[in-house]
Amino acid sequence: MNDSAVRILRTALRTVPDFPKPGIQFIDITPVLQDPGLFALAIDLFCERYEKLGLDAIVAVDARGFIFGGAIARQLGVGFVPIRKKGKLPYRTREQSYDLEYGSATIAVHEDALRPGQRAALVDDVLATGGTAAAAAQLIVSLGAELAEATFFVELGFLNGRAKLAGLPMASIIRID
Repeated sequence: MNDSAVRILRTALRTVPDFPKPGIQFIDITPVLQDPGLFALAIDLFCERYEKLGLDAIVAVDARGFIFGGAIARQLGVGFVPIRKKGKLPYRTREQSYDLEYGSATIAVHEDALRPGQRAALVDDVLATGGTAAAAAQLIVSLGAELAEATFFVELGFLNGRAKLAGLPMASIIRID
């Protein structure tokens, strides 16, 4: 991975204290998204990782993961699979509940979103405590697909979310310890 590109993207991130509640240091990716050159750089770094993985689909988590996932899928010429919050998808779904850093949630995917044997990469904006990513990975595997890699734009290493993904192929573009 291009270290200078990663440094450029990292310096564009903004930390918002006490959001969404006191004590949380929220990493805001909006400055990267607002700059077309930085956004393109981020998408290119994801795609460089995926070019040789033989992917059939990019799976992304609602909502900020969609921003990256759709652009990556388009650039790679593969399908895009949304994982959304429970009750937001119109067709029959599989669901997975999990705990996150400030509550709990349930996510869902259409039951026909991936076919057995397809190779998929999971994309999200931030890996924090790992609950959402682990639940999304479980959904992918439950459909019979192979999780080629889970990749995050930013990993908050100090929250040890990587531990919940133990044994899964994973990477992050930017790691903050």
